[in-house]
Amino acid sequence: MPDKRPRPPTVRLRRLAAELRKLRAQAGLTREDVAERTGINEATLYRIERSRARPQKRTLIGLLDIYRAEEAQRTDLLALQSGSNDQGWLRPYHSELPEEYTSYIGFEAEARTVRNYESLFIPGLAQTEHYASEVVRGVLPTASQKEVAQRVQARMERQVVLTKQHPLQLWAIVDEAALRRRVGGREVMREQVRHLLDLMSEPHITFQVIPFEKGAHASMTGSFVHMDFPDTDDPELVYLDTPAGDLFLESEAEIRRYKSMFEHLQAVALGPNDSVDLLIRLVEAED
Repeated sequence: MPDKRPRPPTVRLRRLAAELRKLRAQAGLTREDVAERTGINEATLYRIERSRARPQKRTLIGLLDIYRAEEAQRTDLLALQSGSNDQGWLRPYHSELPEEYTSYIGFEAEARTVRNYESLFIPGLAQTEHYASEVVRGVLPTASQKEVAQRVQARMERQVVLTKQHPLQLWAIVDEAALRRRVGGREVMREQVRHLLDLMSEPHITFQVIPFEKGAHASMTGSFVHMDFPDTDDPELVYLDTPAGDLFLESEAEIRRYKSMFEHLQAVALGPNDSVDLLIRLVEAED
């Protein structure tokens, strides 16, 4: 007998729904207001905003009209609607948009758990302002002071997910290279490592280091983030930061592969207590 269960919402449909919720809130409208102005049934609007229904193109255009969406945003959201049934999503970078508008930040804010492996950087949620500023300048050498400041501010604002009432559960694993590279010099790295030690005292944050002596490991090919969400109807996601843009993976096979990879990294990395000891040695070496 064929499986008649509803198909889980794709990453594009979920992003479309989130953006429509935000636009409605910015317009100061209730669902009842929108229903009166557009003729869209309130129940239908609820399902669209919860990514349980794909809006027709004319419906979406009507919503964008009353929300007074800007042209660039209209283009992006109409593109999301047209591909909302497709799994996976490569979102090209738009250099004119500041980082706070990237889709990754939206998913991170909604997530219950983030499992992050980084090979060369301290994870963004654990970066100090000075470290983040030096990273942005290094990665984007042609960025203006204003662009650097925007990106650093967005990175700092993201970190509220670790201090809210029900904080994000963060499990971060880094290669020792991320700690040894002197981003910004000795003082910046000393401050950064001490900040990591402070974060590791929080019960919802786990931090592990893969030491050089472990040799080759399962994710030498690059960094990744695996997220799950409080709503069981929202499938897990894997995020890859690529030179071409944000890449979101959501097929079951891809999720299984990256979950397995993270488990291998957990096994090969130093335990949390031994990772603390390594960080303390790094701080002491810089004093």
